[in-house]
Amino acid sequence: MPSTKTRVNKVANVVIPVADQERALTFYVDTLGFEKRVDLPFGGKYRWIEVGLPGQDTTIALAPPPEGTSAGHRETGISLQTDDVDAYYAQLKQSGVDVDAEIMRMGDPVPPMFWFRDPEGNSLLVVQ
Repeated sequence: MPSTKTRVNKVANVVIPVADQERALTFYVDTLGFEKRVDLPFGGKYRWIEVGLPGQDTTIALAPPPEGTSAGHRETGISLQTDDVDAYYAQLKQSGVDVDAEIMRMGDPVPPMFWFRDPEGNSLLVVQ
């Protein structure tokens, strides 16, 4: 039974502030395999973009940074799951993605994992 302490029922999206939304959109869709879900103007001069993985509800918003702040080089806190960390690592590396030098293998119960950076230096984690 859901808790009565909150009215929140899901994580809708997470936001990564990016300076170049078109470049970020191309990376997340063409390189990582996300789908573009939303691409709308807002606030007169801004653009709201959301990408998501096929069959999944939660999206990543590739949004302009808040006024007075910069974009890029952030630890996003986003982790992506894969069933084959070695194949995905090789695929990203072959595509020219900035991936860690090697996959971290700490042994059970910790799964193999690696970090990669998007074109603006934002870090995401991949875990098997």
